[in-house]
Amino acid sequence: MGKLEGRVAIVTGAGRGIGASVAKMMAAEGAKVVVNDLGVDVDGSGGTSGPADEVVEEIRSAGGEAIANGASVADHEAAEALIGTAIETYGKLDVLVNVAGILRDRMVFNLAEEDWDAVINVHLKGTYNTSKFAAIYWRQAREGNYRLINFTSGSGLHGAPGQPNYAAAKMGIVGFTYSCANALGRYGVTSNAISPGAATRMTGTIPQERAAGLGVNQQADEMSPDNVAPSVLYLASEQSGWLNGRVIGAMGYRISLYNNPEPIREILSTGPWDLDTAFEQIERSFKPAILGLAGFGAAPAEKKE
Repeated sequence: MGKLEGRVAIVTGAGRGIGASVAKMMAAEGAKVVVNDLGVDVDGSGGTSGPADEVVEEIRSAGGEAIANGASVADHEAAEALIGTAIETYGKLDVLVNVAGILRDRMVFNLAEEDWDAVINVHLKGTYNTSKFAAIYWRQAREGNYRLINFTSGSGLHGAPGQPNYAAAKMGIVGFTYSCANALGRYGVTSNAISPGAATRMTGTIPQERAAGLGVNQQADEMSPDNVAPSVLYLASEQSGWLNGRVIGAMGYRISLYNNPEPIREILSTGPWDLDTAFEQIERSFKPAILGLAGFGAAPAEKKE
């Protein structure tokens, strides 16, 4: 018996990279998998059924069960049809893994509105689209042990400077995941997010200097997408029912548990704030907790002439 024996899963963006690794490992562990992928370029242009078909063929050749699906997760009606395909084909849906994504990197002052909209539509709206229709089915079925697994990113968690659209979408997915965790638990659904690190087509577009800072070594076996899949499979299993509303990091040979946001310092007033008092107390209490930190949350660099 595999660890996902008898379960039915949809994996979006499963034609290549991390999504393909997740789909193939799920099938190898007994799941019936809907391999969803548009086969587009990294920026979302083009499209072909080839990648999804190839993953399905590989799964079937290994004795697994899978079908290909070319729906766009950014299309609300197509996302509804995607969920319906799993239910109609296999009789149910236990797991939804939202991996699909594109990149259109620019610094915020160079970012075109269409590039903002395209990335938000695929990542954030796409995650909402598929999750909504899965949640409708789960709420009606109420058989329990359902799993919603969304993909966030270190780009959002740490604020990648050249990816304002992608970072915003990925942090939006974290908030969405928390909301679903609180809303859907009564229906037997857990909702968690994965923050992955792997050498893929998408990380291949990152300048090498920044990739090194992110720990993404394009040549290392350690950074194979296959090393992200085990964390996803655990979340997809019936064994993970205790884990809800969390972000799990998976990169190389390391799996991490992120803390959920919480206050680290507070100042209090007995009434409406006096402006001078507020200024003084904010600096006295918050400044020591921030100054000297590197990266996210650090004080801005001095202006260069």
